[in-house]
Amino acid sequence: MYKRQGSGFRKPAETAMVGNLDAEITGVVSNHKNGGVRKHAGQLGIKFYYFPGPFTADAYQYFWHETRADFIATSGWLKKVLGIPGNVAFNIHPGPLPLTEGLYKHHVHDKVLAAFKNGEITHTEVCMHFITPEFDKGPIFFRCPIQLLVDDTASTIQERVNRIEHAYQWYISNQVVTGQIYWDGIHPESLVGAKDHLMTA
Repeated sequence: MYKRQGSGFRKPAETAMVGNLDAEITGVVSNHKNGGVRKHAGQLGIKFYYFPGPFTADAYQYFWHETRADFIATSGWLKKVLGIPGNVAFNIHPGPLPLTEGLYKHHVHDKVLAAFKNGEITHTEVCMHFITPEFDKGPIFFRCPIQLLVDDTASTIQERVNRIEHAYQWYISNQVVTGQIYWDGIHPESLVGAKDHLMTA
């Protein structure tokens, strides 16, 4: 599955199967006008939307309504999401939370490696969580622990994390868009479905 800056999904009842995802991708949004996201979207026949900012609640709502999406997956999207209900948008994060809150790309794995060398952790993680206005603080509905090795570098950690992301992202996303994982968008204790998806790599 390609990493997209953001993907919109219609309700499964209204769409056909797309690959292994029981939903239709109604649009892909990127803040890079002519990057790889646009290229991949074109190859797959998916409508591309260029979103250069400003990254305001009104702007997010505009693209949400343009795509007519019921869910928004922000895989690879590095901007704060505003103006979208908390039970609509979700994210995949390549490190343990809350340890790596607000970090991205190699910064996540650098932090993980330092914590491992200091004896603070033995595993990194792939996490998926719903999105709230604060970075990486929404309810977590998927954790996949990945054991760290004595000879690990930030690059080797990233490689293993990427494999887990690619293996599970479509499957767990499908649990969200088909209503098996959900919350009310306000109260974290309302989260349903997360405990069934705690896996170990």
